[in-house]
Amino acid sequence: MASLYTHQSQNIRKSWLLMTVFFMVVFIIGWILVAYTGNGAILWIAVAFSLLMNATSFWFSDTLAIKASRAQPADGTIYKDLHNMVENLAITAGLPKPRVYIIDDPAPNAFATGRNPKNAAIAVTTGLLATLEKVELEGVLAHELAHIGNRDILVMSIAVVLVGFVAIITDLLWRISLFGGDRDRNVHPALLITGIALIILGPVIARLMQFAVSRKREFTADATGALLTRYPEGLASALEKISSYGKPMKHASGATAHLFIGNPFGGSGGKMMRKLFSTHPPMEERVAKLRGV
Repeated sequence: MASLYTHQSQNIRKSWLLMTVFFMVVFIIGWILVAYTGNGAILWIAVAFSLLMNATSFWFSDTLAIKASRAQPADGTIYKDLHNMVENLAITAGLPKPRVYIIDDPAPNAFATGRNPKNAAIAVTTGLLATLEKVELEGVLAHELAHIGNRDILVMSIAVVLVGFVAIITDLLWRISLFGGDRDRNVHPALLITGIALIILGPVIARLMQFAVSRKREFTADATGALLTRYPEGLASALEKISSYGKPMKHASGATAHLFIGNPFGGSGGKMMRKLFSTHPPMEERVAKLRGV
């Protein structure tokens, strides 16, 4: 039976793998550009950049994700019921109470972030609070606490930072290769082609890093959330309401999309959006599993 800590060790290993892949990609691109431009400083810059971004993704990914979503701390007086609900569920899950944030957005959605349970946060939209009944909201919060307990939030939050910065560094290195190269240097064609391919495919590599966040994590979090509340129908009903809203969030971002419980670009997004969010299984499958269909 699924438990709150079923995939904790696996997700910790996956987090280190993400950071290692990021370092290797940036290092290889930097090394190839040194051969192309003759400027050895590029490699040192690439190494320093990758180390800095890995450290940033580990220590500050939660802060960056919260800022990117425009979330604000939930006032303890105004949102007293929400705080109480989160605290009660955290006690049931055997976890510290995470920080609670509010996103001013009519689209019903939520996410969890942070490098570990002691530094975790849950953010919910005003639309979620306005749309869901109490048992449905409890199901969503239990789902997010399951991500925290399983350390899903570590690999998910790291992916937010690394996905964005891989795209930035590859664009920067592409510009260097176009305008900073020494055209008279004798660079092996295979090396040059490899470098150009890595730079062009940088965003694709970044997306694959994001896809490393397994689709199975959502099913596991759904099952664990249902175990916490002992009422699977609450979460199933909440997922239906979230997916049926259809309109995008005001500040939807591809880099943070995998953090949310539902598609922040709208439940009825087209084929391109469905491919973009393939880290999330179809909502109808999740609902069916919760209801045992």
